[in-house]
Amino acid sequence: MAGKWSKERIWDWYNSTPWLRGCNFMSSDCANRIDQWQELGFEERLATTDRELALAAETGFNTIRIIPEFIVWKEEHDGFMDRFERYLQVCAKHGISCMVVFGNDCMPPKNEAWKPLTLGPQHYDWGYHGGRKNSQHGVFVGPGYHLLDEPEIAQEHYKWVEEIVTKYKNDSRIIIWDLFNEPGNSNRKSMSLPHLKKFFEIVRDIDPIQPCTVGVFHSTQLGNLPEIEQFGLDNSDITSYHSYSSYRTNVEIIHDLKELGRPIINTEWLGRVTGSNVAEQFPLFYLEKVGCYNWGFVAGKYQTYEPWEGTWTQYYNDPEHSNFDFTKWFHDLYRPNLRPYDPREIELIQHFCQRADRDFEKLHK
Repeated sequence: MAGKWSKERIWDWYNSTPWLRGCNFMSSDCANRIDQWQELGFEERLATTDRELALAAETGFNTIRIIPEFIVWKEEHDGFMDRFERYLQVCAKHGISCMVVFGNDCMPPKNEAWKPLTLGPQHYDWGYHGGRKNSQHGVFVGPGYHLLDEPEIAQEHYKWVEEIVTKYKNDSRIIIWDLFNEPGNSNRKSMSLPHLKKFFEIVRDIDPIQPCTVGVFHSTQLGNLPEIEQFGLDNSDITSYHSYSSYRTNVEIIHDLKELGRPIINTEWLGRVTGSNVAEQFPLFYLEKVGCYNWGFVAGKYQTYEPWEGTWTQYYNDPEHSNFDFTKWFHDLYRPNLRPYDPREIELIQHFCQRADRDFEKLHK
């Protein structure tokens, strides 16, 4: 079994790669990830993806972060594998690589809001972040429910990870394996730790050319992380984190993460309502050569331009001490007509992407 990449190996890999900048991507006509990957409507969704990734490349992006949907793989296996390949082909056509995510602990509790995932036409609620009134971004008491909690289904998850990583272990269209999104979130704490360990075991045994990572989302608590996040950080080849907080906070997080001696990527950022904005943070990521994937691209059915439900709850519970700016979009960079939410944001992104490419060319002449 291969082990964690050495610092020398990951730095050689990172320095041979152009500065990674992109977004967490789902085409604007998808209500959720089932819509993104199932057979129903896929041809139309892929055509939208093609148009929107052309815009992403024009913006200066060279990578996207995507989360395949296990239930689609399970119920439409052969079709899913074919569609996943076609998706990668469209991305590569536009010079865009993919960071692929497997596990995800951002789930509502089973006895409070969780509903079984089913293929077919996907319902969505207008005016809600993620297109659902009862989403993982609400305020709940119990732990989120994950299909991994069912032993037999967990074994299927392991096969899913193994099949995809094995097939694409030498494929440069995939840039990084992000094994688990926010493990321990939704009050799950260490419930997913055995599965995270298994995911690492599977990937290390396959030994792909791509590094793997797990993002720290309690990124302001470095040195005092929950067990599951510390495990992910300790076993990641490349350091990644999430932060929808201010410029000042990101400066401090980057400073602290540098002590690990590995390249750094912010795999989720941009929350204008909470003070995470393009004007301050994109130049910071460029300056520090921190890879970055903002959340969202073109506003659509998934509605991530709307605030998290939790921000509304916090405001209504304590309006005097809430500093949220509800006059702004939360995520996303473009309007449904493909015009920018704010043209100045796009101009700034393009400017620093062009600088980064010139920097890279100078170093590799």
